[in-house]
Amino acid sequence: MDGFVDETWIEVSSGKGGDGAVSFRREKYAPKGGPDGGDGGKGGDVVFVVRDNLKTLSSLKMKNFLRAENGKPGLSKRRHGRDGADVEIVVPAGTIIREIETKKVLMDLTQPDECWVFLKGGKGGRGNWHFSTPTRQAPRYAERGESGKTIRLLLELSIIADIGLIGYPNAGKSTLLSVLTNAHPEIGNYSFTTKVPNLGVIKYNYRDLIIADIPGIIEGASRGAGLGLKFLKHIGRTKGLLFLIDLSSSDFTQTFEKLLNELKAFDLTLLNKPRVLVGSKMDLENTEEKLLQLKLSFPEEDVIGVSAITHRGIEVLKNKILELAIQ
Repeated sequence: MDGFVDETWIEVSSGKGGDGAVSFRREKYAPKGGPDGGDGGKGGDVVFVVRDNLKTLSSLKMKNFLRAENGKPGLSKRRHGRDGADVEIVVPAGTIIREIETKKVLMDLTQPDECWVFLKGGKGGRGNWHFSTPTRQAPRYAERGESGKTIRLLLELSIIADIGLIGYPNAGKSTLLSVLTNAHPEIGNYSFTTKVPNLGVIKYNYRDLIIADIPGIIEGASRGAGLGLKFLKHIGRTKGLLFLIDLSSSDFTQTFEKLLNELKAFDLTLLNKPRVLVGSKMDLENTEEKLLQLKLSFPEEDVIGVSAITHRGIEVLKNKILELAIQ
C-alpha cells in the first residue's frame, strides 16, 4: 500500500447553469416571428462514488480542486443547451467527509459502489420564449443560469476491517498477518517496519474476514508519539481486537496494560470491543511458561498462544477471529 494517504483536503464546485437564449424566429415567410430562445443546460453535480478496489485517498492528494462542468447556453428554435458533465470523485469505503471550517461530518461513505450527490449544479436559465405575453410579444431578455456552489472539504479515511491487530513494533504482527491471510506485508527486524495499515483477508468457513495490521503502537501513541494518532483512528470501525504480546520480551506481562492505556486515552469506547490476547513466538524457548504466566496475570481475558513459524495455535486463533467478527 505504497503512497498510503488517509487524510486530504479538496475544494469542489458544482457547475453553473447555462443562460437562457434571446432569439426570434426568422423564416422566409415570417421575418418577424415570435421569440424562440431555448433554455440553458443544467450545471454538473459533484458526486462521490465509493470503489471497493481503492484503499487510500492518494489519488486526491495532488488533485485538490475539482470542478463540474457548466451548463451550455440555450440556442435558437427553443433548443435546450447541453447539461454540464458531473465531476465524479472516487473514494474508498470508510471515507468521512467533513466541512473544513466547522469539521462537521457531512457524510460517512461505507458501502461499496455507494453514490452520493453532494452538490447539485445550478439550474439553466429560461429562454425568452417563456416570457412572451399578449401585451409583450417580443421579450428581449432571458434568465441567467443559477450559479454553482463551491465548498472546501476535509476527507478522512477510517479503514473498515472486521478485526484490528495491534501490538508493539516487532511483536510479529506482519508475520502473523501473512500466515493468517493472503497479505504480503513488509517484514523486518526493526522498529516500525509497518508504516501503513496492512489489510489481509481470511477466507474461513465460507466467510471473508478483513484483518487490519495497525502500525506499531508505543507508549504515548495517544499523544502523538511514534506513529501515534495517525493510525489509532483505524481501530475505530473494527468489530474486535487482537492484542499481540511478544512472549520473548522481558516485560511481556506489562505490554497488554500499556496498549490498553493508549487505547483508553485515545477513545474510551475502544475498551468495549471484544478482544483476545495472543501470545506470539511460541516457537522460542521458555515461552510455554510465559504463556501460562500471561494467563494467570489476566484471568478474565481470553489468551491464546501462537507461532507464525510452526503454525501452532493458528487454527484456534482463526476460530476466535470468527467469533469476534460475528458478535
